[in-house]
Amino acid sequence: MATGLGARRAADPVDYRFLGDGLSATATISQAPASGASPILRFDDLTLGYDRHPAVHHLHGEIAAGSLLAIVGPNGAGKSTLLKGISGELRPLQGRVERLGVQRRQIAYLSQQTTLDSSFPMVVHDFVAMGLWRAIGAFRGLDHGLRQRIAEAIDLVGLCGLESRPIGALSGGQLQRAHFARVVLQDAPLVLLDEPYGAIDAASVRDLAALVRRWHGEGRTVIAVLHDLEHVRQEYPETLLLAREIVARGATAAVLSDDHLARARQIAEGRGDEGQAAVCHAERASR
Repeated sequence: MATGLGARRAADPVDYRFLGDGLSATATISQAPASGASPILRFDDLTLGYDRHPAVHHLHGEIAAGSLLAIVGPNGAGKSTLLKGISGELRPLQGRVERLGVQRRQIAYLSQQTTLDSSFPMVVHDFVAMGLWRAIGAFRGLDHGLRQRIAEAIDLVGLCGLESRPIGALSGGQLQRAHFARVVLQDAPLVLLDEPYGAIDAASVRDLAALVRRWHGEGRTVIAVLHDLEHVRQEYPETLLLAREIVARGATAAVLSDDHLARARQIAEGRGDEGQAAVCHAERASR
């Protein structure tokens, strides 16, 4: 029986039928979830992009609940775009994403740090407390129980004693720990991480990776866009290799072979932005 992508047992060998498929082909992530693991996400002819220019093409398949899955690929491969589609931040150009047993508000999405204004006058405690936003809204105060949860999240990521420090005074690693503390407070069954370890110190990478393993051990589904392939090999049992189309998917050791990585580079280098991103003439799914 075919396995689901990201299943919590060892994956079947990589399906080589999809290597070298053109953009017009229908690329399949998986056929079915692993035995005993229900799917949490289903892609039905999913194409994502911007201004009708596709960045990810015609994905089909399922991701099993409880997955620990890495998404890797060259720059511009559509990795972050796929996370935006899963989170609901980006509407499909074609097809759809089905969230099975999980609502959009139950997704914790840690995007790349490109919009945070570190000069904003906010201290660590209040920054982390924003992880409770969906649960308490804008007007509910913090009772003792909620304050205790905030304190526990701050302690869990190694920021105990820095509660009153302005976020602008944090190092890169400390700030990312605060972001992870917010994810802890969201208590989400599905966690999306977009380049969570970029430009932070090795100790923070080690500690935050341990937290990701903890989430996986609790049965949460974790999908992370990553560029450090050695880290992926050490920490992630399954991987999806993208180059705007699927190059390979399955067990990490098999996916991250020299042949697959060379193929991904070849696809990325062989098509520039204009060649890759022809206008999609399909109607938007919402119309």
